[in-house]
Amino acid sequence: MIARALPDNGTVINLGLPLFAESVQAQGAQALQVDWSVPAEGDADDIAVLKELYGSRSIGIDEANAEVLHRLDTGTPMLTGVVPARDVVSAMTEGRLLLHAGPPIAYAQVCDPLRRSMRAASVAEGWAATVDEAEQLLVAGSIRIGSANDHGVVVPMATALGPSMPLWVADNAAGGTVGYSPVSQGPGDVAWFGRESQGAIDRLLFLRDVAQPRFAAVLDTIGPVDIMALATQGVQMGDDVHMRTQASTNLLIRDMLPGLAALAGDAGTVELGVYLSTNHLFFLTIAMAGAKSLTRSAETIAGSTIITTMARNGTTYGAKLAGSAEWFIADAPPVADALYYSGFSAADAAPDIGDSAVLELVGLGGAAAAGSPAVAAFLGGSMADAARATDEMRQICAGSSSRFKLPIQEYRGTPLGVDVRKIVRTRLRPKVTTGILHASSGHGQIGAGVATAPLQVFRDVATRVAGHP
Repeated sequence: MIARALPDNGTVINLGLPLFAESVQAQGAQALQVDWSVPAEGDADDIAVLKELYGSRSIGIDEANAEVLHRLDTGTPMLTGVVPARDVVSAMTEGRLLLHAGPPIAYAQVCDPLRRSMRAASVAEGWAATVDEAEQLLVAGSIRIGSANDHGVVVPMATALGPSMPLWVADNAAGGTVGYSPVSQGPGDVAWFGRESQGAIDRLLFLRDVAQPRFAAVLDTIGPVDIMALATQGVQMGDDVHMRTQASTNLLIRDMLPGLAALAGDAGTVELGVYLSTNHLFFLTIAMAGAKSLTRSAETIAGSTIITTMARNGTTYGAKLAGSAEWFIADAPPVADALYYSGFSAADAAPDIGDSAVLELVGLGGAAAAGSPAVAAFLGGSMADAARATDEMRQICAGSSSRFKLPIQEYRGTPLGVDVRKIVRTRLRPKVTTGILHASSGHGQIGAGVATAPLQVFRDVATRVAGHP
């Protein structure tokens, strides 16, 4: 028998419980811990779905996903104009129609903040003289409501979009698509926060009558604006370009200065200047329009497992998959990890609402949290907590952005392309940074925080893709 000498040293690779690796390391030896857990928490139905999607069909899925990532990552949406909604949404030329965030919903199921916004929008459109009259028309169905996403539009929070309201136009020439989103209403007494006061109605009229024609003139002067180039700079300066857009907003206003200076110095221009000086989220809806133009391009790719729509209406949460127009729906989640204004708590909060999760789908928002000290305050308070949120997103995404780089993570690209296979396998879910509205009083915004998407939506999507009953 040949004697074999045992090695004097070696490296242990440990799968599963970290206790074993820690014991080896405590004895001065090297040990590599590989985090591993049972896929899908051992759920037999989900494991069968994953076998299908990671098995014989994976080559085709990976090819489709690669094309979706390419479109999300390389499209160049340009801000080319601002127009009344009826000019680009054909359905708004027939009868009275309001568009809202999230999946389609009947008015009887609409949450209180969105109802208030719809009533304010109805008065601003001239369909009703008072909010009480608007309520009667909405209940009777004389004013129709529909999902903005189904018309190529994304709206923030509890926005109710009427046909005369201005929309930003984001032209993604490479993808052959256009995305639209309304001009930001700004902070305070505004309808997108679930307010129906005269002040909220007046802000809608200001955007239509004062802001829209002047912003159109500004864009005629300065030419198209590269939306994602500004977002890229904003990320480098501490924005997540969702909850925080101060840097991106300031960069955009700087670019707009020549056009703003060219405007006549009338009272409307002064009013516009005051609006801009107080609106730290001005860039938000422009970024949303750009993101929508990218996801609309990705939507045309069949056979993918990447999500191209995530949206909430305050009652339900909906998602769509690339290559499909079908909504997958669950209850809207609460907004957790929250900071509330003085005097308010989780007991006052409405469920999550808005289409702004489109930003998380293109590498912004929660995907960029690691680079934003302001967002870190909502994720535990430290930059390590913010980094953890981004790293969790990385585990459920199919790739990384080539343009949104995080200095704090050695300029690594933000996670890109939410993949339902990875969500089902890991049980991690997308996190969306968002505001919080009062559930019933009409007070408006009462805080901000992070909403976690419901798992069931993604399980349903994966089951459908796999063709399982």
